[in-house]
Amino acid sequence: MTDPTTDPLRAFEIPGLARFEPGAGGLTRLAISTPVAEAHIYLQGAHVTHYQPAGSAPVLFVSARSFFENGKPIRGGVPVCFPWFANRAGHPESPAHGFARTREWEVESLAVDGDQTVLAVLRLNADAATRAHWPHDFVLRHHIAIGAQLGMMLEVENVSREPFQFEEALHTYFAVDDVREVSINGLENAGYLDKSDAFRPKNQGPEALRFTGETDRTFEHTLATCVLHDPREGRRIVVEKSGSATTVVWNPWIAKAAAMPDFGDDEWPRMACIETANAGANAITLAPGERHALRAVISVS
Repeated sequence: MTDPTTDPLRAFEIPGLARFEPGAGGLTRLAISTPVAEAHIYLQGAHVTHYQPAGSAPVLFVSARSFFENGKPIRGGVPVCFPWFANRAGHPESPAHGFARTREWEVESLAVDGDQTVLAVLRLNADAATRAHWPHDFVLRHHIAIGAQLGMMLEVENVSREPFQFEEALHTYFAVDDVREVSINGLENAGYLDKSDAFRPKNQGPEALRFTGETDRTFEHTLATCVLHDPREGRRIVVEKSGSATTVVWNPWIAKAAAMPDFGDDEWPRMACIETANAGANAITLAPGERHALRAVISVS
């Protein structure tokens, strides 16, 4: 756990806009407040847990039962999944969704663009602990822009002497009024793997995606922008992306929510995940010295 009173962190602060403070569970977070938005970013996992444009309700969902403990993933917000997505095939000892979301990241830079957007860059380097799970040298940077839009760029650099393959995701949990009333456009006629039905390949068909039960769909080979319509909240959330060929849509519904210790039994109607990813058939291979950037821009209207 980082001590938020140490000089190295204080040196990055921007008076009146960005400061470090103890967050939930005593974990260090970056609190950002600009004329157009506010946000919280935890150094553990480079994890955006709160984003709220001026005049709007909070955009991200975080479970009231989430762990905020050193080394345990936060349930909600925007978890960073790397270097694999979901469970690592053939490695039951490895943590789900990789190790990036439970590691303490370093602050590389903190800057302001005008007086309305704060730009944060957090970095995770390979070390003995990461190599114990995944024997490759990398630099992972999370570029986060807090302004009228929420911009995120996950940049992977191969600093080893051999190629490596990885999966990644910005596993975004959106706050909704009632998931049974929302719809998602942008994935019409797209194929997907249905994890809730033994990964059977299916097709979305011409209609918007709606939630009528447990939903865990991996849409591969899609570059589409997704639009989440929330009629009861009276807003649209737009997720634009680049450098990403996978979109995952998830809601645990009743039984799975009840089985998760860090998720309230009655919280499932208030969230929907639209995850910007490269997973499965869309895993990325990087040669030594190469970089790859996955980007997501989230806007509300």
